[in-house]
Amino acid sequence: MAELADAYGSEPYSRKAVEVQVLLPAPTKIMYKSTKHQQFKKPDNLRIIPLGGLGEVGRNMTLFEYKGKILIIDVGLRMPEEDMPGIDFIIPDISYLKKKQKNILGIVFTHGHYDHIGALPYLVEKLGNPLMFASKLTKGIILKRQEEFPFKSKLEIVEVEDKSRIKLGPFKIEFFHQNHNIPGNLGLFIQTPAGNIVHTSDFKFDKTPINEAPVDFNYLEQIGRQKILLLMSDSTGAEENGRSLSESDISKNLEEIFKNAQGRIISATFSSLINRIQQIISLSEKYKRKVAIEGYSMKNNIELARNLGYLKIKKEIIISTKEIKNYPDSKVTVLCTGAQGEGRAALMKIANREHRILRLKKNDTIIFSSSVIPGNERTVQILKDELYRQKAKVFHYKMMDIHAGGHAKQEELKKMIQLIKPKFFLPIHGQYSMLVSHAELAQSVGIPQKNIIVIENGQAIDLNVQGFSLDKRKIPSSYVMVDGLGVGDIGEVVLRDRQALAEDGMFVIIVVIDRQKGKVKGSPDIISRGFVYLRESKGLLQETRKKVIEIVDKAAGTGGAVNWVYVKDEIRNKIGQFFFSKTKRRPMILPVVIEV
Repeated sequence: MAELADAYGSEPYSRKAVEVQVLLPAPTKIMYKSTKHQQFKKPDNLRIIPLGGLGEVGRNMTLFEYKGKILIIDVGLRMPEEDMPGIDFIIPDISYLKKKQKNILGIVFTHGHYDHIGALPYLVEKLGNPLMFASKLTKGIILKRQEEFPFKSKLEIVEVEDKSRIKLGPFKIEFFHQNHNIPGNLGLFIQTPAGNIVHTSDFKFDKTPINEAPVDFNYLEQIGRQKILLLMSDSTGAEENGRSLSESDISKNLEEIFKNAQGRIISATFSSLINRIQQIISLSEKYKRKVAIEGYSMKNNIELARNLGYLKIKKEIIISTKEIKNYPDSKVTVLCTGAQGEGRAALMKIANREHRILRLKKNDTIIFSSSVIPGNERTVQILKDELYRQKAKVFHYKMMDIHAGGHAKQEELKKMIQLIKPKFFLPIHGQYSMLVSHAELAQSVGIPQKNIIVIENGQAIDLNVQGFSLDKRKIPSSYVMVDGLGVGDIGEVVLRDRQALAEDGMFVIIVVIDRQKGKVKGSPDIISRGFVYLRESKGLLQETRKKVIEIVDKAAGTGGAVNWVYVKDEIRNKIGQFFFSKTKRRPMILPVVIEV
C-alpha cells in the first residue's frame, strides 16, 4: 500500500502546499504499526482542549494540539436555554485559536447532526477556512446548509468513509463505521507521536440496524490491540441501564401502528433521523400509502439523502400535500417536523389549525417517533394535549417502543471500553453527571481511577505515554450566542435586559423640560409594555407622573446647569423603588428627557 503523504510539512501554512492522500477503502486489517512507547524517551505532550460538549449536551468541538499543530474535531452548536429569549443558537468560543489559523491542519467531522456541524457557517472564516473531512452524507448536509449563507467562502471538504485513512502533519487518522441514528457516522482512530487515541463519535451497538451495516466488532478488537493510550467515548446514555433498542425492534412496533391505523398517519420526527424516515417510507410503501412531506428541513434532508443514495424511495409514492384530498385517508402518510413542539414546525401548525391545507380528523393517527429533548417537555405536552382534544390517536415512545435513541447505554459503553482497552479514559459528549457516570462505568471494568480524566469545557489536558496533567489555566469556552445575523454581539448584559423585559416588562417615561424655566412642561408621557395595563392603572400612573415632576423640579430648582444624566438616574432609581413598593415588580424603566 502506498505511503500516506504528509499534508503539512515544516513550511508555513499555504493552501497550495496542501497534499492530502485519502485511501478508500482499506482492508479490514489495520495496516498501521502500533507506536512503541519505549522509543519516546522524552515524549512530547499531546494537548486536548474541549471547547464544547463536555458538561453539556451539544456544541461539540475538540482541539488536538501537538507542537503547535492543531487538529479540530467537530464544530457543533446547541439550542438556547429557556432563559435566553431571542437567541437562535449557542456556538463555541474560539478565542484560543485567534492568530493560530495558520497552525490549523484541518477539521474532521464525525457525523451530520447539527450539534457536531451546525456552528461551521458562523466560525469557518474565523478559523481560516481550513481543509475539512467528512462522510458523503455529512458533507452533503454541510454544503446544503452552507447555501443558506451565500456570502460565505466556498468550503473545501474531502469525502471519507469507513476505513479511509488520512495524514495531517503529526496526526494519522483512520475512520471507522459506527451505528448512530444517522448514516455516515464515523469514529476516529488517531495516531499521534504521543500515543494512539480513539474517539468514538456518538454511537450505539445495534446488531440489526436499518439501512446500514452493524458495527464491525472484530475491527474494534484490532484497534484495541494497537496500544491505545486514550479512549474518548460518548457519555450521553451513561446514566441509562441496559442496552439501547435496535432499529429493527422499532420497525416491528411501527408496523403494528400501520396495520391498525384506519385514517391518515401523521409521523413527526427529527429531519436528521434518516434511518427512521426510511422506516416510515418503507412501511407506507408496504401498506400502499402515499407520503406527503411537510417541513422545510424535512424536505431538504430527504431530497439530499435520496440523491446521495441513503434513502430508497419509489418515485410514485411521494405526493404533494395538495394531492392528499385525492386519496382515501387510509392511504395517506404525512411525514413532518415538529416532534419537539416547535412553534412554527408543521405538526404544531396542524394542531393549532394554522396549516394552509391540513386539518386533523377523528381517525388520524399521530406518531411521535423521537424522544423529548430535555427542556422541551412542557411544549411537547401542550402539543399532545391539543392533538387529543381533536380526537386524534397519539403514539409516543413512552407508550411503546417507537423510538430508539442513537446513544449507547451502560452495557454498550462498558463493552466499548473492554474492546478498546485504553490506558487512559476521557468521557465526552454529555452533562457533567453523565461524564461522572461514565467514569464510574470505566472504573467498574478495570480502568484505574487515577487513569480516568473527567474534565469540562475549557480544561486542557497534556497527555503522553507516561501520564497526563491538567493545565491550571482555563481556556476560553464561554457561550457565544447567535441572534439573527449577529454572532457574539449578545452578551450577559443584553441577555439580562431581555430577561427583565420578559419577566416584568418595560416602562418609558418621556419628560419635556422648558429650558428657560427649568420646569416640566405639561404632563410626562408614559408608555407601558408588559408591566401594567394603562387604562386599569390610572391611580398608579397619576402618582408616577407626580413623582417624576418632583424629581425634575428638585434637580432643576438648584440653579445653574442641570446634569440631566443624573436626573435620568434619579427617575430610574426612585420610580423603580416606587413601582416595587406598589407592585412587587421591577420593570425596565427608560427615562427620556427632552429640552425645548
